[in-house]
Amino acid sequence: MTDPVACDAELDASGLNCPLPLLKAKLELNRLPSGAVLKVIATDAGSQRDFRAFARLAGHELLREEEAGGVFRYWLRKA
Repeated sequence: MTDPVACDAELDASGLNCPLPLLKAKLELNRLPSGAVLKVIATDAGSQRDFRAFARLAGHELLREEEAGGVFRYWLRKA
């Protein structure tokens, strides 16, 4: 299976509760160059709200989000 959006890095934050998925994603984005895409996998339902707000406030682009069986996937393009 191929990802619907190509990514430069992937972060598995499964099993972590708010705010850890977002904090780990922020740290990973800090290491990436501008324009890079980070794929984040999370299982915390609150991550939907968190990632939407984070992308809007930080100027990153939330390219796509998916949910299947309690697993959330986000693709963020770094500003």
